[in-house]
Amino acid sequence: MLPPIFRRRSYLPLHLELVASLIARLLYRVRTSGLENLPPKGGVLIILNHISYADVVVLQLACPRPIRFIGHKGLRRNAFFDWCFEISGCIAISSEQPREGMRAAVNALKAGEVVCICPEGHISRTGQLMEIQRGFELIARQSGAPVLPAALDGLWGSVFSFAGNKYLWKSPRLMPTHVFIAFGALAPPEKVSPAWARRELLDLGEKAFGERPVLKRNLARECLRTLSKHPWRLIIVDRTTGRRELTCGQLYAAVAALSRRIRATIPERRVGIVLPPGAGAFIANLAVLTAGRIPVNLNFTVGRAALETSLRIAGVTTVISAEALRAKLPNFPWPERTLDLKTELEAAGGKRAMLPWVIAAWLLPNQWCASLLGVSKVGDGTEAGLLFTSGSSGEPKGVPLTHRNILANCAQISSLSILPETCSLLACLPVFHSFGFTVTMWYPMLRGCRVVTLPSPLDTRKIVDAIAQEGVTVMIGAPTFIRPLLKKARPDELKTLDLVVTGAEKLPDELHKAFLETFHIEILQGYGLTETTPASNINQPHPPVVVSTNEPQAGKRFGAVGRMMPGMTARIVNPETWEELPFAEQGVVLFRGANVFGGYLDDPGKTRAAFHDGWFITGDLGRFDDDGFLFIEGRISRFSKIGGEMVPHGTIEMKIIEAFDWDQTESPAVYVTGVPDAAKGEALVLLTTHEVTLDVLRAKLVALGVPNLWVPKIIRRVDRIPMLGTGKTDLKQCRELASEVTK
Repeated sequence: MLPPIFRRRSYLPLHLELVASLIARLLYRVRTSGLENLPPKGGVLIILNHISYADVVVLQLACPRPIRFIGHKGLRRNAFFDWCFEISGCIAISSEQPREGMRAAVNALKAGEVVCICPEGHISRTGQLMEIQRGFELIARQSGAPVLPAALDGLWGSVFSFAGNKYLWKSPRLMPTHVFIAFGALAPPEKVSPAWARRELLDLGEKAFGERPVLKRNLARECLRTLSKHPWRLIIVDRTTGRRELTCGQLYAAVAALSRRIRATIPERRVGIVLPPGAGAFIANLAVLTAGRIPVNLNFTVGRAALETSLRIAGVTTVISAEALRAKLPNFPWPERTLDLKTELEAAGGKRAMLPWVIAAWLLPNQWCASLLGVSKVGDGTEAGLLFTSGSSGEPKGVPLTHRNILANCAQISSLSILPETCSLLACLPVFHSFGFTVTMWYPMLRGCRVVTLPSPLDTRKIVDAIAQEGVTVMIGAPTFIRPLLKKARPDELKTLDLVVTGAEKLPDELHKAFLETFHIEILQGYGLTETTPASNINQPHPPVVVSTNEPQAGKRFGAVGRMMPGMTARIVNPETWEELPFAEQGVVLFRGANVFGGYLDDPGKTRAAFHDGWFITGDLGRFDDDGFLFIEGRISRFSKIGGEMVPHGTIEMKIIEAFDWDQTESPAVYVTGVPDAAKGEALVLLTTHEVTLDVLRAKLVALGVPNLWVPKIIRRVDRIPMLGTGKTDLKQCRELASEVTK
């Protein structure tokens, strides 16, 4: 019997197989799970996600049986690919005349061979799972062969993938690529379908992504490595007061000096941070984490009671802030030990203490620079940051985010086309906001992309000036913060913007259309929660068609919040029975992935309520289309059950805006909520900044086809719809205003 390395594993000639195997093993480190599910003999159809031209190589490297791959016949027009097809036994299939190729695949399966097909039909040029075609199902049923699903992770970003919107023409990886292939359970041919395949490939993709070695690393160490690797690169332009530039080397030096002081003077595990977006917030957060402590960014826009609760839950007795900000927040429950960041940097030795670290960043390998500060190589599932959520609907809940959570979400974002290393990112979201925390603070320090910071997302004029003067290419914000640009910005002032990404709340259709018409920039809607670190879904630009065999692929879809981030999977369940529903049906959205948190801080009751059989309950109702785009219909809490029917508050709000054509440029004009009603369970209350009567409201809505059951029965005029500092509607205060009407 031949040793395993010399056993025939493909249809290549023996000498070519040995050469190809040697090269592949030098380039790739392939690990697997579930490979025992592959039968040792007999026909079996493997379905695999398709993210690069090297997929077939690494799958064959992992598989102990020779595989017949099904490939696009158009590739045979290229002499090299034609030769590859010929010597490897690939089965060519044409989209115009697929029967011949399908017949060859069926015959191979009946002959007891292993056949692999990528059910998406083409390489994904977005890095995400595309629409599943039915061809694999027909092949399986005609051959009677079982189907083995498999998901591959690790090749996106390689020279053979379309990462960066191009094949081949990008820097090759200097170290071997870690690839993980997760195999699922065998399924009989009568049980398979495109819906089944999508579910299996997403679940296996989540498992494979979770095996990435980078997820076990330490977040602080990875940031320090990036900063010291590019010490000359400009990373922060701070426009808090005046204009201040900070290079990666300077940021590294400031963090190094401050972290040593924090390690020596602050014994507590968690350290509070009360700072606006800017160089200070970057330095404080990374220094605290480098010192082995946990940064807790506190939401200074909420009430004193909520802040006192947050401080108590976190066990924070030391807060790092700035004297100027402290003077502006007299009602903040400042602990006795509140430190001024500038004073602490001076106490750490100031510029004199930073100079050796700047020199180290320029001269030493980046691994050494991180090791000099005593930062562990492993972070994995330990806490790396604490945020608070649910201030909009109840008492704050502590959300501990681990190194693994943040590294996973940043890796997921990095795999898409929206935030390349060359972008210039506007950072005005507060750091206590999950998007501000992960996307506009940690992500730039991990990727080394430039950040232009402003202290507030509400100062629209300063935002416009920053975009125009600094050449900002990407802006991220809630619709509440983006809306004022329509009145306060000229198109030429935003000409450098390539992308505007919105999250935190639903993007109104009228804002999307108005922004496109005014600035010729399409807002890309995303979705996420603090508990998902936060980005779970995002629309991105359509990938370009660059070769003749490419077919158009969708990166975005109007009305959707985008596809799930790579490495995530989902379920749709009935909101009352919790039974699983098809992806296409509306129900409660559940998530699972490496970016999903593990539970609320010291609150097992709320943690149990947030999960269902290990799946995180988003609290939102939604559905997926066949291409994997998620459509959010509204939060469960924003539905009223009236006369046995679920009535959506958000839909009613959009209909009211449409009926009256009210301007929401400056701020929201309407909010609908429910209050208890003895007769029908709940009654709808409309909060609005406009004067309107019930009769006029009913007539206008009925004219638009709105059911009478959906028409609000109570109207209360308010000066403004209550909003939080994060850009979200203050649900708790809105409900209180509505309840006062019925008393």
